[in-house]
Amino acid sequence: MAVPSGAVPAGAGSALHRPALQADVLVAALARAGDRPALLLGAQVLSARELAERISCFVQVYASLGLTQGSAVATLSANRPEVLVSGGATLLTGCRTTALHPLGSLDDHVYVLRDARIDTLVFDPAEFGERAAELRSRVPGLTRLVALGPSDVGVDVVAAAESCVPAPLRAPVLDPDAPALIGYTGGTTGLPKGVVHTHRSSAAVLAMMMTEWPWPDRPRHLVCSPLSHAGGTVFLPTLLKGGSLVVLPRFDAGEVLAAIERHRITSTMLVPSMIYALLDHPRFDDYDLSSLEAVFYGASAISPTRLGEAINRIGPVFTQFYGQAEAPMTVTVLRPEDHDADRPGRLASCGRPVPWVRVALLDDEGREVPEGAPGEICVQGALTMQGYHERPQETAEAFAGGWLHTGDVARRDGEGFLTIVDRTKDMIVTGGFNVFPREIELVLGTHPGVSSAAVIGVPHERWGEAVTALVVRRNGETVTADELVALVRKRKGSVHAPKAVHFLDEIPLTPVGKPDKKALRARFGGAAGSHVH
Repeated sequence: MAVPSGAVPAGAGSALHRPALQADVLVAALARAGDRPALLLGAQVLSARELAERISCFVQVYASLGLTQGSAVATLSANRPEVLVSGGATLLTGCRTTALHPLGSLDDHVYVLRDARIDTLVFDPAEFGERAAELRSRVPGLTRLVALGPSDVGVDVVAAAESCVPAPLRAPVLDPDAPALIGYTGGTTGLPKGVVHTHRSSAAVLAMMMTEWPWPDRPRHLVCSPLSHAGGTVFLPTLLKGGSLVVLPRFDAGEVLAAIERHRITSTMLVPSMIYALLDHPRFDDYDLSSLEAVFYGASAISPTRLGEAINRIGPVFTQFYGQAEAPMTVTVLRPEDHDADRPGRLASCGRPVPWVRVALLDDEGREVPEGAPGEICVQGALTMQGYHERPQETAEAFAGGWLHTGDVARRDGEGFLTIVDRTKDMIVTGGFNVFPREIELVLGTHPGVSSAAVIGVPHERWGEAVTALVVRRNGETVTADELVALVRKRKGSVHAPKAVHFLDEIPLTPVGKPDKKALRARFGGAAGSHVH
């Protein structure tokens, strides 16, 4: 019987308009890449076809262990190929995933596993065998331990997969609005919150990365961060562009420089502290970095002075992305052509909103602020989270007024560029004045003797909070506290001038590469500085 014009056959509606999700893209990207190299890690080189075959076998093992759509799976591993294989298998099984950061403590991991109600832990037995056993004893709901190799405490999925026959990959039919992953916030202001993303929002993040990031053709992309976290987010874009991943075990400035030269790396993704470490490496000028076409950076604010130095020494290859766990990766982008080394104000910007999201700077009453005034960055769009896991009140607060409230305060200029002045929770109230630490950090970063700086407020009987600067000197420099206080007073006024300056060997970082201000407040909350006034 003919179907009337404009009608949808019975039962076809849900499939007819279902969007392509990450599982669909993975299957298509691996098939399209075929025998091209997809992954280089140490001495191992795997083609896309070999990865697909390994993923197929892992899918079969996971099914035999009882993993199904919605199974809650966490991963704890150092960088090894099996992380991508397992990630592909859980994606094609339809599991809900959570990554445990390799640098996290036992208590951190216990908290996440309990909070996310994880039932299956995939772990690297060489690095985390003891940790897996400890987690099993402390997390009652953890019923499956799956080891990426020989282990006394878990099923060896690698060995089990060897008896499987690879089959063509098939993407499962998934509800686009079902939870795909729960990631955890940095926990800089209390216990971390579980950020729930759906299959739909995860696909939107991928599409925006493909559209808005200037990827080289057939990139050779260097990964030096955990594959279970940021390092893994670039796998599908790289594959779709016909390229390959070159993976290092961890970030080491000298190894990164050597790998760029050896593999003729064309793209990489770094956090600002990594860029500083590369620039400060004593043998930086000995390496040929001319193959680099794209350096993507984000996760925390960067010093415009150091960024200008990077542009001059590496080239006009930098792209900044701004997002957060609740709206990942690509809320705004500062493109290479916008990186003007002669305009420090522009280098301080996080770019302009991408066209796939709606962004407004709002005041405390939910009204849009005028140009140049500080307002909270608020976002609407397909990349936003579903909410905080089992935290309805905090979810409602984050979505007040129908916007995702990021907690980041920014100013917008006449060309639409946003410049973040700080986190709302990091704002210092000193002597009745509101002070944004980021604005002071930008000034400190202009001093030629400063490698990096962080500014916090500490309790003070007279001022309420005292502006306190934590500074890392550049190698061989002898900058003094008096110089830095005078510099800030001249550029920003006496209210912003630090009441104390501490010189450190390094700024402590969170696992995702942001200055750990929670740790700094705990350390310096009651300490006198090298300069107090």
